[in-house]
Amino acid sequence: MSNPVATVASSFLSDRVTTMQESQTIAMAKKSRELAAQGHDVINLSFGEPDFQTPQYIKDAAKRALDEGFTFYTPVPGYLDLRQAIVEKFKRDNQLDYKPENIVVSTGAKQSLANVLLSMVNPGDEVIIFAPYWVSYSEMVKLAEGNPVELVGTLENEYKVTAEQLDAAITPRTKLIMYSSPCNPTGSVFTREEFAAIAEVVARHPHVHVLADEIYEYINFTGEHVSLAQFDEIKDRVITVNGFSKGYAMTGWRVGYLAAHKDIATACDKLQSQITSGTCSIAQRAALAALQGGRSSADEMVEAYKRRRDLVLEMAKDIPGFIMPKPNGAFYVFPDVSGYFGKTAPDGSTIANANDLAMYLLNDAHVSSVDGEAFGAPSCIRFSTAAADEKLKEAFTRIKNSLEKLK
Repeated sequence: MSNPVATVASSFLSDRVTTMQESQTIAMAKKSRELAAQGHDVINLSFGEPDFQTPQYIKDAAKRALDEGFTFYTPVPGYLDLRQAIVEKFKRDNQLDYKPENIVVSTGAKQSLANVLLSMVNPGDEVIIFAPYWVSYSEMVKLAEGNPVELVGTLENEYKVTAEQLDAAITPRTKLIMYSSPCNPTGSVFTREEFAAIAEVVARHPHVHVLADEIYEYINFTGEHVSLAQFDEIKDRVITVNGFSKGYAMTGWRVGYLAAHKDIATACDKLQSQITSGTCSIAQRAALAALQGGRSSADEMVEAYKRRRDLVLEMAKDIPGFIMPKPNGAFYVFPDVSGYFGKTAPDGSTIANANDLAMYLLNDAHVSSVDGEAFGAPSCIRFSTAAADEKLKEAFTRIKNSLEKLK
């Protein structure tokens, strides 16, 4: 017999929320916690979160902000001095000239991305998403009533989309192009030459804008971070999103920002004013201190991430069936694991896809990951390398041993 209360309650939910997919990274982290609550020693490699504490000088700034009375509502686009510091950051790190009017501070880079999509995308507009992509991109586009168009990079090209692919995908309905570099989940980083070719394509299509997610900017092992907005012919059509969660280990503080043409920034300001208003006052003062403190703390963390990447790559050499390019940024490895599809687990079940393999590794090895379906790459699995060296050694030893049980 059906539950009439549940039936009535669900009928009141909107189509947008009932058709929306739950974030797979958050869903897998939840399953990991449930298994850990049962007493299992679970190593969580599913979440994209630095394992470092926020640097002390940033924490101290937050404490001072409380003592100095920063406890009132904040301007919707952010405190002026924080926006000015972001302007200076763009000049210092990216050789880009903006004014505070071009900057909008939000409750995390995730909100910045949503602000842009909801401010620019009309029903039926196409948004080209470079795949593999971060799990929320496609669902955000759908929430804005746009049509996500996945453009898949090849394994041979480190999963990076080429200018030729992009040129062939643009239509009169294309409104935006959306990507991350360094990329979550692949760790790939676009070079200056690759972006120059992409900029040339975008320049030929004046109705197209670009939403560039640079949240992993500082976690880059190539020696050069290139922003697409550095190409003058398209600068006014590039919206750059960044934040403090990755480079400064400030995930819980929830501060992100965007830089865009004044008309777009004003629209995002207007939208945000009706949803969340200004970002937390204390978090903004901490973010200001982070920028004023420079990059030294971030650079120290990057050295650890690079060491961990190399450690995992070395261990992965002994795992047959793990095929992946060397990540040049972020803190993930993203192997193609399709060689295990069709194999049988000790309990007699068949590994049909990446989700099956991720669940098998969670239950057998007690190591959590995220299957690639959520990232637009169904033959892959994402493992975070933002964990202590010993945890990573133990995790990939367990993974290797579990995979050897598959026949």
